[in-house]
Amino acid sequence: MIISIGTDIIEKLTKTELEIIHFINSHEDTLPEMSIVDIAFETYSSPSTVSRAIRKCGLNGFNELRYRSGNKAKSEEIQSMNELFNKTLIEAQAVHERISLTDILAVIKCLDAARQISVFARGLTTYVGQEFSLKLRLLDYDVFFTDDPNIMQVKASKLKEQDILFILSLNGETPELVSAAVTACQKGNCVISCCCNEKSKLITYSKHSLVGYKHSHQAIKEFEVSSRIALYMICRIIIDYISTY
Repeated sequence: MIISIGTDIIEKLTKTELEIIHFINSHEDTLPEMSIVDIAFETYSSPSTVSRAIRKCGLNGFNELRYRSGNKAKSEEIQSMNELFNKTLIEAQAVHERISLTDILAVIKCLDAARQISVFARGLTTYVGQEFSLKLRLLDYDVFFTDDPNIMQVKASKLKEQDILFILSLNGETPELVSAAVTACQKGNCVISCCCNEKSKLITYSKHSLVGYKHSHQAIKEFEVSSRIALYMICRIIIDYISTY
């Protein structure tokens, strides 16, 4: 039985929720292959009802149930996939826990006051920067984006008084990005850094820094292609807040 329920828990469950828990416990072998939508379909309920029933039984949600069932699965493929799902979940939760709401609001306030926002990024983080820049433009911000190291140095040296430099970097140690931050900082411009290394050089020259979390897992070990989930999440939070409020 993957979910143990006593009398005290049964009393809290509705008839539908109890049927959902019975279904989960009676399909323990196939559960690792099912999604929350599959369970809802089989129990004539909804994903939100399934999630609520699981939480009433003391679990943090469907992800914890999936992790438990995946670890018990006989298939090595299912167990391996379960571990990958969990790594992604850990990374997302860590970002949520580490980011200060007041820091996010302070960054947004600076963006709103800027004449122009210059967004710099290198490597695979370029894709994060491109998407972030595009969405800011759609929200009517004046945004300049580049991943070219030569252009970065020239642009950083020519920032005007109310211009902001927003730097995206996974490790916060990329030389050309740090150099651009130094130049902008010395000129008195506001530098905002978004990275996943709380000890990075980039933070030293930033007025505001948003530091996420980078999981040690590396998908392709021959290359530095670590996940940029944290950076995408931080940028999404900023964009969602601006577009909503």
